[in-house]
Amino acid sequence: MAGDKVVDTKGLLGWIDHRFPASKLWKEHLSEYYAPKNFNFWYFFGSLALLVLVIQIVTGIFMVMHYKPDADLAFASVEYIMREVPYGWIIRYMHSTGASMFFVVVYLHMLRGMLYGSYRKPRELVWIFGVAIFLCLMAEAFFGYLLPWGQMSFWGAQVIVNLFSAIPFVGEGLSVWIRGDFVVSDATLNRFFAFHVIAIPLVLIGLIVAHIIALHEVGSNNPDGIEIKAKKDANGRPLDGIPFHPYYSVHDLVGVAGFLIVFAAIMFFAPTMGGYFLESNNFLPADPFKTPPHIAPVWYFTPFYSMLRATTDEFTWALVAFALLFAVGIFFSKNVKAPWKLIFPAILVAVAVALRVFDAKFWGVVVMGGTVVILGFLPWLDKSPVKSIRYRPGWHKLVYAIFMINFVILGIIGTKAPSPVLNIVSQVGTIVYLAFFFFMPIWSRLGTFKQVPERVTYHPH
Repeated sequence: MAGDKVVDTKGLLGWIDHRFPASKLWKEHLSEYYAPKNFNFWYFFGSLALLVLVIQIVTGIFMVMHYKPDADLAFASVEYIMREVPYGWIIRYMHSTGASMFFVVVYLHMLRGMLYGSYRKPRELVWIFGVAIFLCLMAEAFFGYLLPWGQMSFWGAQVIVNLFSAIPFVGEGLSVWIRGDFVVSDATLNRFFAFHVIAIPLVLIGLIVAHIIALHEVGSNNPDGIEIKAKKDANGRPLDGIPFHPYYSVHDLVGVAGFLIVFAAIMFFAPTMGGYFLESNNFLPADPFKTPPHIAPVWYFTPFYSMLRATTDEFTWALVAFALLFAVGIFFSKNVKAPWKLIFPAILVAVAVALRVFDAKFWGVVVMGGTVVILGFLPWLDKSPVKSIRYRPGWHKLVYAIFMINFVILGIIGTKAPSPVLNIVSQVGTIVYLAFFFFMPIWSRLGTFKQVPERVTYHPH
């Protein structure tokens, strides 16, 4: 038919192309996908996340070959993998190290997105998919954490699942439904195994595919926050863009090599990382009658765990004051239009009332979940006239630095046994974390912004 694209049917590739768009996909997503030419080392972490995903899937498949999802056999099967299966210890340590390294690269990947405004228009959906991936990773890590059936696995799952009982009206029934029993038992282990091995990975892979497709549809952001598609040559190619392959596919090999050196060093010389990657209590079989002296999640959950523990009955009063102050600020703000001047304060007042009606444990769950979900609203909270941190006022960099340091401090506190002093520090840290997002519509537009160049700034290296 006239106007139809003629498909080269010569050879094996032509035969495949006639039936499956292999060459088309290669061109659209690699050889003819134009990425900004000023990427820096921060852009390694997206491809590194894909690498760790492959490591986790491959090592997980080999682990499943020998693992027994049975409360009486699970711990022994992990020991069997470690001691009897040829190279089983390498597979197990690759999987456990990979879990932590996954969160390392994802946290850095998200940090880069925040610094360079990669969530801003037209990449809102890319960012939302990314936050959904992060939530899936947290669920995947939590479900997998129970599977070794060690002391910390057992009691950590018990504590986290019990949190759902704090939800009004449906909490008790929901926690029983999640466990499959009235306590963490064989039924819990079986359903967590099913979620960890089948359900969550399928959702995770689907979200990653959607994340990449959405990214390649709108194009990658860059350290300058400039849309390279705005200036093209006579052939329609971005003037400041270069093909992802071979330039960045080869460039990323540098990041991969550096990452694998660190990964191997941890795996061979410090697989437990002093108890942060693998806790000593998890080398003991689960004992329902012996509670560990201090129950804490793995390090990548500890910032949110700190905020959960910080939400005491007394702390809810601080949240009430915070909500009322925020409501007054919105009501008198010149940047908020009617009817939002009334709607938002009314919602915040209702939240302040609810804070005193429901139990503090419930609000701890809300705070812990809300501090993750609020990341998805960044595209609409950030009102800065520029995307990249490079062209924002100097004190904006200080705000981001305080946010990052605060997040690390919360993570460290989450690994420690609770104490009155640490509890106060975690409460202050929780307020700082929430204030960063809640007041972003105000502070993000303040200050003197630098002029953004028309073309990307690029220095060959």
